[in-house]
Amino acid sequence: MAHANEKEIDTRTEEEKAIDAWLPITSDRNAKWWYSTFHNVTAMVGAGVLSLPYAMSEMGWGPGITVMLLSWAITFYTIWQMVEMHEMVPGKRFDRYHELGQHAFGEKLGLWIVVPQQIVVDVSSCIIYMVTGGKSLKKFHETVCPDCQPIKLTYFIIIFSSVHFVLSHLPNFNSISLVSLAAAVMSLTYSTVAWACSIGRGIEGREVSYELRGEKTSDNVFMFLSALGDVAFAYAGHNVVLEIQATIPSTSEKPSKDPMWKGVWVAYLIVAVCYLPVAFIGYWAFGNVVEDNILLSLEKPMWIIAAANLFVVVHVIGSYQVFAMPMFDMIETYAVKSMRLKPSTLLRFSVRTTFVAFTLFVGMTIPFFGGLMGFFGGFALAPTSYYLPCIIWLIIVKPKRFGFSWFMNWFCIIVGILLTVLSPIGGLWTLIKQAKNYRFYQ
Repeated sequence: MAHANEKEIDTRTEEEKAIDAWLPITSDRNAKWWYSTFHNVTAMVGAGVLSLPYAMSEMGWGPGITVMLLSWAITFYTIWQMVEMHEMVPGKRFDRYHELGQHAFGEKLGLWIVVPQQIVVDVSSCIIYMVTGGKSLKKFHETVCPDCQPIKLTYFIIIFSSVHFVLSHLPNFNSISLVSLAAAVMSLTYSTVAWACSIGRGIEGREVSYELRGEKTSDNVFMFLSALGDVAFAYAGHNVVLEIQATIPSTSEKPSKDPMWKGVWVAYLIVAVCYLPVAFIGYWAFGNVVEDNILLSLEKPMWIIAAANLFVVVHVIGSYQVFAMPMFDMIETYAVKSMRLKPSTLLRFSVRTTFVAFTLFVGMTIPFFGGLMGFFGGFALAPTSYYLPCIIWLIIVKPKRFGFSWFMNWFCIIVGILLTVLSPIGGLWTLIKQAKNYRFYQ
């Protein structure tokens, strides 16, 4: 397989080189392999991990374990595909997801297939993280000061957003590496707190029911579909994989896929350590009465729960930045290449401040936006993580028909399409229920 050697083959004009040196994805290619580890962990382990016990309670033991393990295996396979395809064309690096899509589907069709999905994933994830950060700050406040006067969730979302009005002006992925590292460490920490405290709750010997949550069969069906979307949301971090790999140096002798793959291996081990114990032990301890955020079910020890909520805040700060960076790159690329605006600090400041303000506004206006995790998990994150890489692989690599690779890809495509079609139905059902029950003075 051929690889790009940037020093030997570079057909860009001086203007294109200057623009690439300014844009956030391509401006710095000096990342180490471990950068990809914590960027991928930060991108994947986010708001979804704490809802996994709840998803298990909507599916039950058998289907829940199957869906969790199958999702891990499928997304591990598809992220390997994306790492491999980053430099499949000699002299070319597909630094962005839509560039790979354009190579597979054509210049215009590739944009229309990939870009709308990528925008939906990145923007919705940032809004969800904005709301999650605010909720975790609110929970921390209520835990450490239970007698204090209640404060609206809206104010906590504003407090959380203030960090991003500063961090969002860091220029590229490598500049947020410390933020991403802190987020990855926090994800492992609060996940450990969640399952360890659940063990303490479980060994108390209280009676636990593992019956499905719904009172009616129809409720159980919709809950199951919603749970599929929640799991898809939890496992979907592929939206930023190529953008992360773009920050790693590459030559024909040492292609970027080698350090990137090493980082992905470690990242997926961490994902398994975070996800599987939280999902299985949390459900074992609380059964069908577990909250949609496992930390809400853990009432004591109070200081650990308070600390865990702060850990969540630190982590979703990093997650927001990792998902926002491709959006910054996309908007800034359009501004300088299509609108012919001059690359400048003012342009970058305007773009990023406006984006943070937009996600803050939506988060404040629809504070139950997190209920859309199931919808967006199936509608947008499942395609970009579960089966779009497989479709591109079939087009570019052309594996032997009826061979193992051919069957593997079609299996992932079928599973992914089922997720895309079915889980948004349950996600919308969940959102409608939450919207009816939500009190805006909270």
